[in-house]
Amino acid sequence: MVLVLICVMYGLTYIDRINVSTAAGVFQKELHLTNTQVGLVFSAFAYPYLIFQIFGGWVSDRFGARLALTVSALIWGGSTLLTGLAGGLAAMVFARVLLGLGEGAAFPTATRALCDWMPEGRRAFAQGVTHSCARIGSALTPPVVVWLIAIGNWRASFAVLGVVSLSWAAAWGFYFRDNPAEHRGVTPAELQPLPRYIVRGENKKSSVPWLTLARRMFPVTVVYFCYGWTLWLYLAWIPSFFLHSYGLNLMGSALRSSGVYFAGVMGNLVGGIVSDRVLVATGNRNKARRDLVVFGFLCSVASMTPILLMHNLTGAVLCLSGAFFFSEFTIGPMWAIPMDIAPRFSGSASGLMNTGSALAAIVSPLIAGLVIDRTGNWELPFVGSIGLLLLGSVLAFWMKPEEGLAGAELAPTPAASPAAV
Repeated sequence: MVLVLICVMYGLTYIDRINVSTAAGVFQKELHLTNTQVGLVFSAFAYPYLIFQIFGGWVSDRFGARLALTVSALIWGGSTLLTGLAGGLAAMVFARVLLGLGEGAAFPTATRALCDWMPEGRRAFAQGVTHSCARIGSALTPPVVVWLIAIGNWRASFAVLGVVSLSWAAAWGFYFRDNPAEHRGVTPAELQPLPRYIVRGENKKSSVPWLTLARRMFPVTVVYFCYGWTLWLYLAWIPSFFLHSYGLNLMGSALRSSGVYFAGVMGNLVGGIVSDRVLVATGNRNKARRDLVVFGFLCSVASMTPILLMHNLTGAVLCLSGAFFFSEFTIGPMWAIPMDIAPRFSGSASGLMNTGSALAAIVSPLIAGLVIDRTGNWELPFVGSIGLLLLGSVLAFWMKPEEGLAGAELAPTPAASPAAV
């Protein structure tokens, strides 16, 4: 049930952050916005999202995932409601900034929860399946938002989605417990393979080694930025790409965008499963995490390159789907790395890593909008993705997930007191 709740949360966060991509075809005309201004709306949520990655991860490590995620969901649900009330560019940007504030702590906090609730041999699977649900949210968003717009208007679509997120906040706060042993539904057999839980008071006394952790996570963060550039290009502009480059109507572009996003669902799921199986078979985290990231990046480049050489709708859907499958194939291995390197501070470590994607969320949609406005070429933004994925496949060899951070284990060290567990 905990995994199910986190999966639902991942789906909702992506629905609430990319619903503007589908609705842009409607509100852009109503609010009289240029493509560059729409790109600013797309990226506005990422500024606080970037800032609150590290802070949110620290909050979850210190105060627990139950409180951190409940508060986060209340904020992002409320911001989604406010988006539907926006009357201009400034109001739209404000609502999106508030959304980033709420969602900034979500994924690092979920990683903290998964680290406590999942055995080591299932971490990549858990990350893969939760992120696949994020892509399910991405895939469902275009047709769902179009349907809500059809039966009401674009403002009503944000109101409905906001209420759903607020309902999830109530369910999480009611059901989840930071310590699995404190949950009435957990059996001793289920507790046995889990890491020992360190109580909240001990977390307060054991401060995060920020400088050492930041140094250790820096290569991972840079590689994740290279991945995030492609992710946010897809999430922000794929519906508009089909709408404008191929002259489709709103529903036609939504359905094709969903097809591309569903390829990401499968990529997340397959990558997580493969990563854990390689880890069990070899016992080598470099092979199970790093090598799969390199493989996924290179295959994504090979799939995306034909987009620059042709203008065929069916070919574009197939190539973009293949490229998204392979870029998302890397997610399970990538999100397992913070738990491998620093499980005791996995919220903070994953927050450091996710700043890479958050930074990409700021610059990727905005630069794509500028390029499209200046050139009128909707294929040109993919050049940046190809270049950064190639760079990331080289830099991945500096991540070294096999080398854990000393003193960051979940199980107590010999010097730890018995009260720490």
